[in-house]
Amino acid sequence: MNTNAAPHLAGFSLIHEAWIPVLDDEGRCRELSLQEMFDQADEVRMIACELPTQTFAILRLALAILHRATDGPPSEAAWLALWRDRRLPVTDVRDYLGEFRDRFDLLHPEHPFYQVADLRASKDAAYGLERLIADVPNGMQFLTTRAGTGMASISPAEAARWLVHCQAYDPSGIKTGAVGDPRVKGGRGYPIGVATLGGLGAVYLEGATLAETLLLNLLPVAPGWQRADERDAPVWERAPQTSAEEADATRGPFGLLSLYTWQSRRIRLFGDVLGITGAMISNGDRLEWQDRHLLEPMSVWGRSAPKEREQKRLPIYLPRPHDHGRALWRGLQTLLPAPTSPGADPPQRLSPMVLQRLARLTVTGVVESDFQVRTRATSVTYGTQQAVVDEVFSDALTMNVLLLVEHSALRATAVDAAADAEAAVSTLRRLADNLARAAGSRDQDGGESARASERAYAELDRAFRGWLAGLGPDSDPVTERTAWQRLVRRAIGRVGADLVAAAGPAAWIGRVGTDRAGREVHYSSSQADAWFRAGLAKALPMAAEAPQQKQEEAA
Repeated sequence: MNTNAAPHLAGFSLIHEAWIPVLDDEGRCRELSLQEMFDQADEVRMIACELPTQTFAILRLALAILHRATDGPPSEAAWLALWRDRRLPVTDVRDYLGEFRDRFDLLHPEHPFYQVADLRASKDAAYGLERLIADVPNGMQFLTTRAGTGMASISPAEAARWLVHCQAYDPSGIKTGAVGDPRVKGGRGYPIGVATLGGLGAVYLEGATLAETLLLNLLPVAPGWQRADERDAPVWERAPQTSAEEADATRGPFGLLSLYTWQSRRIRLFGDVLGITGAMISNGDRLEWQDRHLLEPMSVWGRSAPKEREQKRLPIYLPRPHDHGRALWRGLQTLLPAPTSPGADPPQRLSPMVLQRLARLTVTGVVESDFQVRTRATSVTYGTQQAVVDEVFSDALTMNVLLLVEHSALRATAVDAAADAEAAVSTLRRLADNLARAAGSRDQDGGESARASERAYAELDRAFRGWLAGLGPDSDPVTERTAWQRLVRRAIGRVGADLVAAAGPAAWIGRVGTDRAGREVHYSSSQADAWFRAGLAKALPMAAEAPQQKQEEAA
């Protein structure tokens, strides 16, 4: 391959043409080319795409380039030199991208970026954009603002973003059968699963600038983090893909470079520099995630009991998508699992390697103990046999780096504080159920308690995020948790008082019912309120007030 050949005149260079949306340090949204993104990384706050999954996919593409341009980095010392300056090696990046500039041409006639140039089906067909663009509902285009001319053609810049996203998050399901793929039957490519990142509970670190973000997620090739493998290379350094799945012996992944640029699909875009009008999408390379926790650094992992029973060994780890039904802080014990005791069973959960490494850098003093980092999470829920995207989840928490350290008292305090909120809301749910019984409601589906907890979590959400961001090296864990429990008691107490006040005369009079133990109990709003206050005191024992404090509050 002649990487020094002149660029294709009718192409669209991802190195030089603007296509990556970013938010700059003045809060303005604009688009940059790959080279501009690296050049201006210390002036840009973040990559800011249409979907958080698109942002994550492009971030990993940028990391693959940076890994190669820094030659690893080959050691912790090499990484530290970059971190001290908070600047990227832009000259090395420019030289590297220049060496492979032809492979970053979206419309190159022989090896278009992330595509197969001669991909075709056995029968001629018309290909639209609906399979490429993830926010267009399959078969229900009338439910989207993107219709008519908006679906007829998109710019090469937008097509490039969706192309990277498709390789990372494309749903499963039947694909167009490509000529030359031996897996095709009857012109169809049968499901091989969702694309690379679709099964991850993705987590990455955000700094104050894009330069910080890239460096925080740039794991050096060093003992304990990544092992060097000379076979590892990004897809643009390898021979162009064909329509067939690559052989197991050469497919990998052999390291972060092949993993970050994995070709889950075989794709061909149709159009030119004036507009992309369609895309053919076929099956690409499968990726099995089992026990890849020592390779993939940007996901939550959990043990798989079914796999362990099936294979009769343990532990077996699989990536764990985030719970889309609750905010990230409510699952803090999953993001920051408790340390395991010596001799105990293998841990049920593993935090992402990028978090583990930052914790180590904090302990060794490389990163200052007052450093604030934003931990961002994203994942996808698929529906109907994983053939459609149902929901995209994204959330972030700003926290002090000490919270990432396994045996940190602040970490335990934060996890316990999240559990305090859960216990208090459970008490509120019981109040709502008891008020419904007192009023004679036949609310069998728990609708009243669900609405009450939804309101409670809305009250606590902003408060917890602010409380968490305020923790630092000078924070006293006991004092901070006491303050949090008191805040929770006040917030949940207000919601509970509103529920009791709105219960009505029927609930005030009450009625006889049976409790969980089968005993006969008189349910009324006053009795429910008394149970609620007792339950709240039990759930939040550190929020108990001294007599003097009660008098001061009353005054």
